[in-house]
Amino acid sequence: MKILFDTSVLVAALVQPHPLHHRALSWFRKARAGEFELIVSSHTIAEMYAVLSTLPVSPRITPGLAWQLIHENVEPVASVISLSSSDYFATIKRMSDLGISGGAVYDALIVKTAQKSVVDRVLTLNVNDFKRIWPEGEKRIAAP
Repeated sequence: MKILFDTSVLVAALVQPHPLHHRALSWFRKARAGEFELIVSSHTIAEMYAVLSTLPVSPRITPGLAWQLIHENVEPVASVISLSSSDYFATIKRMSDLGISGGAVYDALIVKTAQKSVVDRVLTLNVNDFKRIWPEGEKRIAAP
């Protein structure tokens, strides 16, 4: 079984003060135990770093600690899938066809990765956003 984790789930799993930490961590532990293949979009790696290194928590997550969290927790476990330039153009065209603008394109890139990887499930804390972008994949989108 292949499960793609959205950035929101990975951040929640790695940041203990996050309100949904325990739910996300439970799924992350299953991935580390090899219960399923963890898929991550290459875009998610950059997004995780940006979110972790600016998250308003105390103590602050420094850029070095953000890298360490990703390097030690995600890199050894996840299959990181990259998109091609044609995947990017197709994603933007799809967003245009759906009439969806703005930052939702970043979720759409994660959806494109899910489609490319033929995942069984996408775990996200933004279920409704993902369903709007990928209505035909609605049954595969779930919260942890």
